Amino acid sequence: MVHPRIARAKLESLLKQFPIVTLLGLRQVGKSTFARWALPGFDAFDLENPTTLLRLESDGQLVLEQSKRIIIDEAQRLPVLFPLLRSHIDSHPSHKIVLLGSASPRLVKKISESLAGRTGFLELGGMSILEADPEPLWIKGAFPRLHWSRPRASPEDWLPAFLRTYLEQDIPQLGFRVSSLKMMRLLSMLAHSQGSISDLSQLGGSLGIDYHSVSHILDIFEGTFLVRRLAPYFANLGKRLVKSPKLYIRDTGILHHLLGIPFTKKALLSHPKVGASFETFCVEQIINLARLEDPAAEVFFFRTQAGVEVDLLLKFRGELIPIEIKLSLAAQSIQSLERGMGYLGLKRGFIVHMNEGFTEVRRGIWAGSLARVISHIFSTAFLNRSGSGGHANP
Repeated sequence: MVHPRIARAKLESLLKQFPIVTLLGLRQVGKSTFARWALPGFDAFDLENPTTLLRLESDGQLVLEQSKRIIIDEAQRLPVLFPLLRSHIDSHPSHKIVLLGSASPRLVKKISESLAGRTGFLELGGMSILEADPEPLWIKGAFPRLHWSRPRASPEDWLPAFLRTYLEQDIPQLGFRVSSLKMMRLLSMLAHSQGSISDLSQLGGSLGIDYHSVSHILDIFEGTFLVRRLAPYFANLGKRLVKSPKLYIRDTGILHHLLGIPFTKKALLSHPKVGASFETFCVEQIINLARLEDPAAEVFFFRTQAGVEVDLLLKFRGELIPIEIKLSLAAQSIQSLERGMGYLGLKRGFIVHMNEGFTEVRRGIWAGSLARVISHIFSTAFLNRSGSGGHANP
């Protein structure tokens, strides 16, 4: 996740504003470990434990009465708990409850319906370049198990097992009845078109299912934080713009596994999808940081039918910031960003590339490594809270 000390400060801030805080994110990104570290005085209940699940299901009110500070892990496994939480917190406003979940409120409707106005939300992504060397995070993916566990998990073994559990157990436990084989085939197709404009009818035709079925599966992937739909930006420009979203598998380790790329720098750099992979890594790192600092931050891409394009548009603290993401700095990428900025009427833009350094390549256009671009977009005070200035590459 984004550096734990930054996330803890955000969590503490939310707990001052809401009686309940819901931590969301893909399974295995470290939500449980983080919550127990950040909130040592809280009693923790893990609903993946059958005994704990049965206890809360049968005696939930008693459990809530016995503790003023509670963490409930994998809360979406017990939807009947949410109305109980609402009545409990209304009668005990000083109590604090932290829910951990790997499904968005949109998927688990009882969260949004029962706890409306009573819970704040904090999404935790994978590991950040503020807490680890970027290169291994890019190559292996951002799951902590692949970098910090002892013994360290092998991505060749751990990622296939993670996907199998996700498709065959986690999705059915949310109440969805979708063929795991179809879901895996769709993920493979998304990997091979990573970062491309989505054509759901074409995807459905290849899978032998209709547009609505593909959309339903993508909703599940998005709601469980495996896939990102990056929406196009078309704020009343009145011109011919691309209006379909781009689709990304959010973790580059999962992407590389689906593409059959060995988890080495040499193999990745020689693969045709290296550019899409690098773009994905940078997009996720930037979005995770932006939304922790500014919960109202929005992200888009921009493309006209005439080919004017910006990889990432970040709306951060009221400013629209265009960001191009390329493996190396070239005149073409500078000109492309310049055209996009002119089209949108923007004065400041950035190009992320793999090389060291940070320079103004055109008036108002700065180019450098991911860490250097991040340090210029986000406040110095925000980055200093991590105790790290980041790393230079990628």
